[in-house]
Amino acid sequence: MDLQALAEAATEKIDVDGLLQQKMALEEESKKPGFWDDSRHAQEVAKQQAKLERRIRPWLDLQKDIEDLVEMFDLNDETMRPELSSTLTELTTRFASLREELKFAGPYDDHDAILSIYAGAGGTDAQDWAQMLMRMYVRWAEQNRYDVKTIDETAGDEAGLKNVTLELSGDFAYGKLKGEHGVHRLVRLSPFNADNLRQTSFAKVEVLPKVDRPEDLEIDEKDLRIDVYRSGGHGGQSVNTTDSAVRVTHLATGIVVAIQNERSQLQNKETAMTILRSRLIQLQMEQHKEKLGELKGPNQSAEWGNQIRSYVLHPYKQVKDLRTKYETSDAEGVLDGNLMSLIEAYLDYSLGRQ
Repeated sequence: MDLQALAEAATEKIDVDGLLQQKMALEEESKKPGFWDDSRHAQEVAKQQAKLERRIRPWLDLQKDIEDLVEMFDLNDETMRPELSSTLTELTTRFASLREELKFAGPYDDHDAILSIYAGAGGTDAQDWAQMLMRMYVRWAEQNRYDVKTIDETAGDEAGLKNVTLELSGDFAYGKLKGEHGVHRLVRLSPFNADNLRQTSFAKVEVLPKVDRPEDLEIDEKDLRIDVYRSGGHGGQSVNTTDSAVRVTHLATGIVVAIQNERSQLQNKETAMTILRSRLIQLQMEQHKEKLGELKGPNQSAEWGNQIRSYVLHPYKQVKDLRTKYETSDAEGVLDGNLMSLIEAYLDYSLGRQ
């Protein structure tokens, strides 16, 4: 049966057997004495188990139902043909729905996402544009029932944001958002100059898979420089009174992560290390290197030229993705969080390149 062969190929592609082994390893870990002594770690393990179960179970159930159907067909009972035909149609529909997951077969596609936005060229307009992009992603997350947490944020001088880092948690968050990585360009009539002239602004969006388990990527302490300093800007009572802000520098690549949003130095360091680990994983994927010592630092200037999407609000309205060629005149809808058409177009484009 063709459906059976297609389902087997699909389960191989997403490595259901490997996912099952991961789930079994977590189950064994949860049975060890003292497992619940570290409640934070135990909750994370339970969360990973549930995520793996949600991903594996539909494929295992589909395979079992297809095998049962094949056995019934082999009986060659003519009276059962209509029922078997109906079952085959239902299983084919289930497979078509599950096959969408093949778009998320990357090694980190099922991870949560760390999304950062940096205002680029364009002064106050660019900082306002960065805030508009943040609102767009937050609205998208709310529409799709994802959790959003602000990790770090720096306000603009007059309006908007110089930069902001968000954590988005939900099924395949990184897999769905990874296509947003790059430079986003806005063309509009500027609300920040008296002549109301047309202004072009840029903002860079960085999307990383959240990799928060140290065992997922070992980083040698001697490759790090860690500085602590006093937090600045808006915040709670402890801001500006303690050296709680943390700056972590990865010496080999020159990557710098600075976090000051959390109350304690320990929390800021943990968050900074999670982002550093995530950035190094992203670099490994981009540069196809296994060893951290072989990585080159990110080329910021080249990234600014990596324009992926234009948003035009004047003299006409259009959002156009320069990679997939997908475009829409509903610019307000996109900026209000309606991103799924753009995301789907990128996923289809990526599949076509493989």
